[in-house]
Amino acid sequence: MCRQVFGFRLAMIALAAPGALLNAAPGLGTRLVGAAVVITFMASYALFRDWERFGPLLLRHPTLLAVDTLFTSLLLISAGPDTTLAYVSVCTPLLAGIVYGYRGAAVFASAQSLILLLAYAINRDAQTGSGLAEKLLLPGLCVITGALGSSLRNLMLRFGTATQALTTIQARLAVTEAVSAERARLAREMHDSVAKTLHGVALAAEGLAATSASASMDPIRVQQQAELVARSARRAAAESRELLADLRRESDPAHAVDLAPELAARTKDFTTRTGMKAAYVPMGEAPAPPVPSAVARQLLTITEEAMENAHRHAHATRVEVRAGVQGEALCLAVQDDGRGLPPEATLEHLRRSGHFGLLGMAERAASIGARIHIGKGRHAHGTEVRLELPLAALETTEATT
Repeated sequence: MCRQVFGFRLAMIALAAPGALLNAAPGLGTRLVGAAVVITFMASYALFRDWERFGPLLLRHPTLLAVDTLFTSLLLISAGPDTTLAYVSVCTPLLAGIVYGYRGAAVFASAQSLILLLAYAINRDAQTGSGLAEKLLLPGLCVITGALGSSLRNLMLRFGTATQALTTIQARLAVTEAVSAERARLAREMHDSVAKTLHGVALAAEGLAATSASASMDPIRVQQQAELVARSARRAAAESRELLADLRRESDPAHAVDLAPELAARTKDFTTRTGMKAAYVPMGEAPAPPVPSAVARQLLTITEEAMENAHRHAHATRVEVRAGVQGEALCLAVQDDGRGLPPEATLEHLRRSGHFGLLGMAERAASIGARIHIGKGRHAHGTEVRLELPLAALETTEATT
């Protein structure tokens, strides 16, 4: 705003300078007016061009504006109060109000008003051609612009305070969102790894307790169940270490994961561990391309969660995992032949009831920019978890990492 004031001053000085020089007395008067023109114009230009550099200097030393007002008054008296230079005098109280507040505005508005009245008193043409109301018009405008500058200063200070408070609130909200996102991620990781294994340990321990308490206790069966508990506990410990290591290490952007062998290995391991038939079948126009490790982790976790849900909740006998490129997207589908989802199984209902498996899958899909559909697929029975990840999102992820 101050820069715009000095821009207006530059234009008015350039227009009034020829008249001031013509009206100046020959000799010393012309030299003084010429020096005033040069100094005032150069000072205004410097402040207009480099306000960020010279503005703080003007703010700390109000005498500089007083000196500028003195040189401007020489031009005003020489050119006359009826020229365009009179509007430059109106800018001075406005600038003082913006820079120094209401006290500076009052001082410079009073001084500029006296200078204008002095210019009217010295200039004979202005005395004969102007009435009292016309003579008081510019001094009155100086008072008004001074008050306007002070009001603008207060408004800008309040706006700056509000902006600073808004920035602080936004920073706090960003921190809160980051913490919430990290908590949600940790909850997904715990649910999809350690929590499931510990649930298996609890079931195996309950079976061991029931077998050992029966009247016809079979030592071989007790031994098998004890070994199952030990294996599950070791698996939980390994998953905990893997989770902690994953939280501490940074992802390698240059490492890409081939999904096809990984999905085949996960389905084979699932069959060995649960006894349920699971198979990986390629689909689409092309095989699944290598993906960044962060994306592969989310895709593989969603696949394992879908297979675990089919085993635990759907009473399924077979799971089929399919992946490939269809059109402009990487598609991944997990289909079972179980009883399907109940009608009330919405994400909000699952969140309220404490079932976070499907909710975690939806959050993981959203984190990599994929669309997920959970419901009936191409078969009449069972549930299909279908994921579509645009290939453009993969390119964006690689460029970002």
